[in-house]
Amino acid sequence: MTAEMGEYLVGAYLELEKGCEIISYNVRPRDKGIKGMGELDVVGLNLKENTAFLCEVVTHLGGLLYGGGREETVRRIFKKYDNQMKYAKKYLSNFSKIHFQLWSPSVSKIYIDSLGKKRRLELVINQDYSKCINKLRDAAKCSTKNTGNPAYRVLQILEHMRKLS
Repeated sequence: MTAEMGEYLVGAYLELEKGCEIISYNVRPRDKGIKGMGELDVVGLNLKENTAFLCEVVTHLGGLLYGGGREETVRRIFKKYDNQMKYAKKYLSNFSKIHFQLWSPSVSKIYIDSLGKKRRLELVINQDYSKCINKLRDAAKCSTKNTGNPAYRVLQILEHMRKLS
């Protein structure tokens, strides 16, 4: 399965801002190792700092919502978080620090209150999401090297376009 642009943006951030040497998209457990688990959108590994990032990426521009309303959306996010925890326990036990993250550009307050109940789930949403993407844009202004990440490459192209008057 191909990664989506939002996932590529998160991967670029993990690589360029968090120092992750390994970025994987749509990760599925080996040998169907966790019953009922689908995929992890983005996994980033910073080997030098022994840190892992497990990221659920929801790039719904109209807001965080899965079919079925607020309760269904929260239930699905919690299930994905629980799967991140299971994956980390089974496959990443050698990492000293693990970040469990939800990335989304548009999340309303009713979700923030509910999602905040999972203490270890880091919410990279709304303004925090914008700050992270703006860091990528700033980096793209100063770089022309192709990193192989298509979303970051688009940012580089946009930031290096000459204005014609």
